[in-house]
Amino acid sequence: QKLSDNPKRFDKCVNILGKEGFSSGRFYFEVQVKKKTEWTLGVARESINRKGKITLIPSNGYWTVWLRNGKEYSARDDPPVSLSLRVKPQRVGVFVDYEESLVSFYDVESSSHIYSFTGQSFTEKLYTFFGPCLNDGGKNSSPLIITPVDYNA
Repeated sequence: QKLSDNPKRFDKCVNILGKEGFSSGRFYFEVQVKKKTEWTLGVARESINRKGKITLIPSNGYWTVWLRNGKEYSARDDPPVSLSLRVKPQRVGVFVDYEESLVSFYDVESSSHIYSFTGQSFTEKLYTFFGPCLNDGGKNSSPLIITPVDYNA
């Protein structure tokens, strides 16, 4: 199906932004990534470029961590930082403190820190960012699932 050229639609990659933006305070979300061989998670600023080749780095408005080839984890900083994780996360938590300009990633099950972007400067709305990546012949067909967070636990 041919889709219209909406300026809010990514045209060269399978990426999605959350509906609600944040411009103050703190927010946290968790995403189930089990059975995925590739994914990208994080936040992006409102004015990001969504057309053509996109480089996921903070100076372009993206604060993300990804998995590639089932085992290669990377924080998409500038330059990118290769991550050595002891266990493959099944659920990833993303915490943002807008005033502190902080984006942190956690392995929810092992309660371990994955990576933090610090020293950023947020000046516009941030949106949750999800990249489920391509199906890869069925190897990466599991969905990314945004999971409810129980704040009373």
